[in-house]
Amino acid sequence: MPFILGKKLKMSQIWKDDKVVPITMVQAGPVLVTQIKIKDKDGYGALQVGFDPTKKRLTKPLSGHLKGLGNFRHIKEFKVENSSLKVGDTLSLDQFKEGDKVKVSGISKGKGFQGVVKRHGFHGGPKTHGQKNRHRAPGSIGATAPQRVMPGRKMAGRMGGQRVTVKNLEIAGILKDKNILMLKGAAPGRKGTLLEIRSTKS
Repeated sequence: MPFILGKKLKMSQIWKDDKVVPITMVQAGPVLVTQIKIKDKDGYGALQVGFDPTKKRLTKPLSGHLKGLGNFRHIKEFKVENSSLKVGDTLSLDQFKEGDKVKVSGISKGKGFQGVVKRHGFHGGPKTHGQKNRHRAPGSIGATAPQRVMPGRKMAGRMGGQRVTVKNLEIAGILKDKNILMLKGAAPGRKGTLLEIRSTKS
């Protein structure tokens, strides 16, 4: 199954068949295979890849693990049962083509501490009948009997900053010379977010 790592650059738009198409531009690959995990030895099959070369000093175990392969800012694993790839092989955008459907995973934008109206879509309290400065309050948060707040209660708190997967994004275009993938629609995260891009083909 084709896969690659990428970095979200920006959102833009292109003309296609006399229509404006919103796109997300992603700096995708190339990625280097840094380790191969085998089911008999490791319990599962996977390919570990490195993306975004850096001169930043790595930790001692990581620098030993990547000895001779270079330093990478990001290292991720993709589950693969059988693969003919070897350590040191490079994966690029050649495995994708325009029109393919992919699923994209990344960390969503952090929105800070938010109330229940924005975080959970609560409607808020009535504007009249003695209400004052409580229009966006959560209201009652539980029964009297347990004398505690039950787990899972929807309340105010940190919002965003979670792993999100968007499925069936279409590849609107590929700039192979610049390693740029153009995805139709929005991908998770802010500019610079690391994205995991997998083909939906089995």
